[in-house]
Amino acid sequence: MTLLQLAKNSIMHFNKLKDAKNIGFGKIIIYLLLLSLIAAIPITLQVRNVFSDIQSDGAEIAEQIPDFTIEDGQIQTEEQQGFIYQTDSIIFTFDPEGQRTADDISTDMIGNFLSVGLLQNEAVLSLQSNEATESILGDNQFEFSYTDEQFQNLSGEELRNELSQSQLPWWTPLVVLLVATYPSFINLIVTLLIASIIANLYSRIRRVKNRFLDNLKIMIASATLPIIIGAIINCFSASFDSTTFVAILSFFIFTQAIKSAKKIE
Repeated sequence: MTLLQLAKNSIMHFNKLKDAKNIGFGKIIIYLLLLSLIAAIPITLQVRNVFSDIQSDGAEIAEQIPDFTIEDGQIQTEEQQGFIYQTDSIIFTFDPEGQRTADDISTDMIGNFLSVGLLQNEAVLSLQSNEATESILGDNQFEFSYTDEQFQNLSGEELRNELSQSQLPWWTPLVVLLVATYPSFINLIVTLLIASIIANLYSRIRRVKNRFLDNLKIMIASATLPIIIGAIINCFSASFDSTTFVAILSFFIFTQAIKSAKKIE
């Protein structure tokens, strides 16, 4: 059975999925990687939408940034009074007087995706902690000292130009998709292994002549339609628990797949 035939059967002919046990282990891993790519699509769309919002709001914030330069690792500006400016996705803090800390920047972020602070001695970037950011970046707060080489020549004019003219490269969603595939792959492995343990017990009860590895292959094939449906729902509702949905529906399809499997005499 080819991977194309497996995909077709996993959507249209559940009873034929029992033959997935005859597929080589290398092929089934490749198939699982393809399913992981599908499962990663909602995260990719979420990140793309967030980047688009940030790009638009960044242009708005650029109009509020005053002139400043960096000297001896500190912000120098004629605008001695700091301010906080908020958009739908960003909270921007300008604090040349040193009245706020990095923790304050993180605390400000309620309902916004991004909190940015240009403090007296450092720049702070704080992201909303969710599945998308954790998958792509691994952390949600970053601090950059003005003594770092890339920040020593930072100025208000340069920052305004960068924010107002910045465009996302066309390949950004592809990179996000590839990066997001890794946690999706790990999540699917864990989910389907647990489901396969239950399926293996069910197989024993039904006296089906399958080894655990056979049932695991069938379970991976059975997960195709649930993963596709779960990904579609997650594209419109990020809070949908696709993991539980995939596990339950995959097990149901598995039970249909082994109905006509050879039984132990």
